[in-house]
This record gives sequence, C-alpha cells and structure tokens, in this order.
Amino acid sequence: MSSLAYLGLGSNLGNKSENLRQAIEQIEKQVGTVVSRSAFYHTEPWGYQSEHAFVNAVLAVRTTLTPFQLLQRTQEIERQLGRTEKTRSGQVYADRLIDIDILFYDDIVLCTPELVIPHPRIAERPFVLQPLTEIASEYVHPSYQETIAALYRK
Repeated sequence: MSSLAYLGLGSNLGNKSENLRQAIEQIEKQVGTVVSRSAFYHTEPWGYQSEHAFVNAVLAVRTTLTPFQLLQRTQEIERQLGRTEKTRSGQVYADRLIDIDILFYDDIVLCTPELVIPHPRIAERPFVLQPLTEIASEYVHPSYQETIAALYRK
C-alpha cells in the first residue's frame, strides 16, 4: 500500500535550481513517484539574515516508505547532494545547498523527538504555502482543519 507525502524543497547556495532538480531526480529514484510538482519560487531567507535568496518547490510523492523511512531517505539524499548539517530545533537557520522537509504524510499527525508531521511551521511560511497551494490548494491540514488555500490567504 502506498501513501501520499508532500515534501518541501529549498536551496540557497550554488546552482539552486539545479540543486532542486537533482533532489527531485533522487526522490524519484529512492522515495517514490512524483505525482505533482510546483513551479520553482524565488524567495527571501526566512528566520535569519542572508545575502543568498532561496529557490523553493513542493512535491507530492506516492511512496511505500513509512514516515521514519522517508525521513531517513530524504536526509540521505541531502547528504548525497552535499548537505553536511541539518538545522536542529533551537538552532539558528543557515544557508544550505539543499533542504528537504516532510510537510505532510497522508493525514497523519505525528509528534516524536525525531519527526513532527505535519511540519510544525507550515502556516507561518509563505515560501511553503505558495507552492503547496499550487498543487494541493484543497488539501485540509489535519491539525488546523483548514485548506492550504485558506492558510495561505491568512
């Protein structure tokens, strides 16, 4: 049985669009079938100061991986593409070659030290909500019980 996961991608170092393309290629090889993909959005850094703008996108991926397997696989893809450190809770954000976040996994709500689904800051992040609205505007956030489009309008 497969599940539908939404992944947020971001890059603000190097060839940002190419970094996202390589991440998408690896996700298709190692995670599952990309069933929908947003456009690439150019955005300013969020949560910290940087001279490097971001390129962001969101994917809908059909996968047979569990949420924890998905986390391990996306972190491995980040390492394969050159990311050396993952921002931990409480740390200051930093520039990055690639970032892959699990935004949603089916309609589950999960809160563990390793993984929180839905991603805890979706509603605060226009750089996630805008591309997510493009591919899943009517998806209902399982915690807020509002559509992505409604959250984006707020």
